Amino acid sequence: MATVFLGTVVHTKSFGEFESFEKGFLVVDDAGKIIGVGQDYKAWASSNPAQAKGLTEVQLSDYQFLMPGFVDCHIHAPQFAQLGLGLDMPLLDWLNTYTFPLEAKFSDQQYALQVYQGVVEATLRCGTTLASYFATNHMESTLTLAREAVRQGQRALVGKVCSNCNSPDFYVESAEESVRATVAFVDGVRKLGSPLVMPTITPRFALSCSKELLKDLGDIAKRFDLHIQSHISENLAEIEVVKGIFKTSYAGAYDEAGLLTNKTVMAHGVHLEDDEVALLKTRGCSVAHCPASNTMLSSGLCDVQRLVSAGVNVGLGTDVSGGNSVSILDVLLRALDVSKHLDFFKKQNIRGTGVAETQDPNYIPLKYKQALYLATLGGAQALSLDQLTGNFVLGKEFDALLVDVSVVEKPMRRLSVDELVEKFIYTGSDRNIIEVFVAGKRIKQKYQ
Repeated sequence: MATVFLGTVVHTKSFGEFESFEKGFLVVDDAGKIIGVGQDYKAWASSNPAQAKGLTEVQLSDYQFLMPGFVDCHIHAPQFAQLGLGLDMPLLDWLNTYTFPLEAKFSDQQYALQVYQGVVEATLRCGTTLASYFATNHMESTLTLAREAVRQGQRALVGKVCSNCNSPDFYVESAEESVRATVAFVDGVRKLGSPLVMPTITPRFALSCSKELLKDLGDIAKRFDLHIQSHISENLAEIEVVKGIFKTSYAGAYDEAGLLTNKTVMAHGVHLEDDEVALLKTRGCSVAHCPASNTMLSSGLCDVQRLVSAGVNVGLGTDVSGGNSVSILDVLLRALDVSKHLDFFKKQNIRGTGVAETQDPNYIPLKYKQALYLATLGGAQALSLDQLTGNFVLGKEFDALLVDVSVVEKPMRRLSVDELVEKFIYTGSDRNIIEVFVAGKRIKQKYQ
């Protein structure tokens, strides 16, 4: 149904450019594409009488605004079943104690369906209109996740995890099995016939794949022009092991396999060397910043400003269940926290800690509008899907959230546009997201 939304509309156009229309408008056609946006609806309707005819009008209240949907660049769908558990452990211990045993259970199709229904429902409830999902080694249950995203109407990249070494005996595959299952999975997703859900090549991380398997996966990605996702430089101990095995940097290990492309997103990037950052920039790769899990699993503090300044695209990831929430809004706040903590370390003599070895008095922490960019358009760019979604540019698909900051507690006074957004970011939750749209279709309404 062609619709015009009348009221406050906000989005970002770049890392440093936030645009808003108070008493503005946004028009969506029957195909779910944005055909009009701006400040003066009457002028637009006068210039586009045929498109304006018969539009359904939605009037927003003074406490509501329309914004692009959230993008989760890195989430482990099966780990939704252990959300909030084991987060006092470092990465490698956590994987062996909690994660590998859990993911091995996904050979059970019924169990997989139950968990995957839950994670898609939860992320949509929290406003995630686009997610890049890791599944498990199991091809059939990973197809279940893809089907569930299609059924519930979420835009998604879905990856069958590949790992043939340095994994427990009960949860490992041969390189041949991994390659065969990956090709079958790609074919299976494409046969679903949904424009919303696409396959993505998913080596778990360099440690869990042989050089031969990484190269085979790079070849598959090139042959079918596919997206790629994995992990990089998350944990210091992990990095040293990777260097010992591959005799190169973490980024170099992926690059030698042809896995660093302009459709690649790497999670974490906490401890990237300068030459690795330069390599990611050269290859057009992106980083999924996962501040919650980086903190929970004691991995470190990723300096987003460093990456952005170097020309690397950055989005946000919940990294469930290393992260403790499926909400990108929560992650957005964590990203702001981490950036402020880095600001402390770079500028202050912290009692009990001391002065940073290398201080930076010119460091500028993230601002909330920049963090909003990371959560929306930045994420879409990181997943190489910004031609379809991420902001409200004409011709893009209408992936959006209708936010109401008065749902839980009505503000004491009328708020400016900036204050509406700030209020939502710093005090909001999924309860304030009253409607969710993907490709123009409403998939959440009120308090469902």
